[in-house]
Amino acid sequence: MEVYLVGGAVRDELLCLPVKDRDWVVVGTTPKYMEKQGFRPIGKYFPVFLHPKTHEEYALARTERKQGRGYKGFTVIASPDVTLEEDLLRRDLTINAMAKDAAGNIIDPYKGQQDINNKLLRAVSDAFSEDPLRVLRTARFAARFAHLGFSVEANTLAKMQQLTRSGELEFLTGERVWIDVEKALTSQTPSVFFNVLSRVGAVEKLWPPLAQQLHENAVCLVWLDAAAVQALSLPQRLALIGWGAAPEFAEQLAACLMLPKDYQKHLKALLLLQNQPALKELTVAAAMDVFDRLDAWRQPELFNATVELMQLTQATCHAKKLKAMLQQARSISAEALVKIGIKGPEVGIKLRELRLKELAKAK
Repeated sequence: MEVYLVGGAVRDELLCLPVKDRDWVVVGTTPKYMEKQGFRPIGKYFPVFLHPKTHEEYALARTERKQGRGYKGFTVIASPDVTLEEDLLRRDLTINAMAKDAAGNIIDPYKGQQDINNKLLRAVSDAFSEDPLRVLRTARFAARFAHLGFSVEANTLAKMQQLTRSGELEFLTGERVWIDVEKALTSQTPSVFFNVLSRVGAVEKLWPPLAQQLHENAVCLVWLDAAAVQALSLPQRLALIGWGAAPEFAEQLAACLMLPKDYQKHLKALLLLQNQPALKELTVAAAMDVFDRLDAWRQPELFNATVELMQLTQATCHAKKLKAMLQQARSISAEALVKIGIKGPEVGIKLRELRLKELAKAK
């Protein structure tokens, strides 16, 4: 039984990046032996075990054979006869197909270290073209390592185009696609993810409304990267993809990209706010109108987060003032009016009147 550290941990160590997770490959043994050693089986599709003390994942060396469509259309072969080199051959990119033995020696049969030196994301083998997930993963790694100077190698881009044309992307589930989109948003340059996917035709296949948006309002990706630089929240970053789009873009995108509710709310708020008069000429009436339109009375955090995006995109110089006006107006509550005997529809009428007076007085 031989144990090797593999994949991202080896890559990140060579790149002098923090190693977050460590994965291991075990060569020359069986599931029965692993269980006897105290490892707990967790693999659903292939033999993976948790270490009894560290709880890190240990997978038996395996190969895969394409049998059906999509990223689940593989038959897994795991046996004591599978070598480390065969296991590494099934991986996506050469920089992810390296291992380290117990003595600290790097095993690199597919020239991953050379590609790290050359700043290239290169497919390990032609088997790359069998798994549609690799289109998304490669674009995500391109975004993650763009700040280090990495780019996708030409033949690998061709393989991604081939996968896109093959129709394999249609077999990806919405949940699985969203995992890679969200991870891409965490990178320093998430625009690279969408640009790479656009180059290989994947954006048009997966998200037609976004393909049109990127064609008509390409500057949205500039603002997306700016939001990443300023470490704004992931829902705020995603919302900027809608910069300049019509209000219906939110529903159109949500129909083909599985956006969690919080992301949808931020996108819809941006589409509603981006052209409001209060952003240009801040009057009390305009401010009250925009507070009403975005339901800022009940969702002040969402309103403030969206105003931050307007400030980032230079759509307004009144961001701080809008936030302060909302806080001031919300200091007058409906509960206080009810306590003094005002009832029914009169509460809303009086509440608005008092809030307008408060804002006018301050202004």
